[in-house]
Amino acid sequence: MANTFHFDLVSPEKIAFSGEVEQVDVPGVEGDFGVLAGHSPLVASIRPGILTVTVGGKNEKIIVLGGLAEVSDKGLTVLADTATSLAELDRVAFAKQIEEMEENLKDKEPGSALDRAIARLDHFKVIQQRITSTGMH
Repeated sequence: MANTFHFDLVSPEKIAFSGEVEQVDVPGVEGDFGVLAGHSPLVASIRPGILTVTVGGKNEKIIVLGGLAEVSDKGLTVLADTATSLAELDRVAFAKQIEEMEENLKDKEPGSALDRAIARLDHFKVIQQRITSTGMH
């Protein structure tokens, strides 16, 4: 059996996942990264994206909307702003949230706040594209 490690995915609403896993792929702000058993200690900010958890050779996709990941000798802990499995995702509400984000861009003045809002919107659109592609069903 493959080496495993402990993984906790926590959001303000719930503990979305807690258990032994083989691998977790995390959407980091500075690029996606994979965590396996024995990974070096690390603290990284995560961006909105799809986190992939591998358990028993099967992948579970979970949408995270930002947060923090910490790898330690105890395993991996992700503190996510929001964590929703693809099975639980309300795709209509997610699309509406993207529309609202686009509408809100019109009210922002040029500058770093607008740049951050555009970057966040882009991440949401990538998530939407990935969940509507045939590979994510």
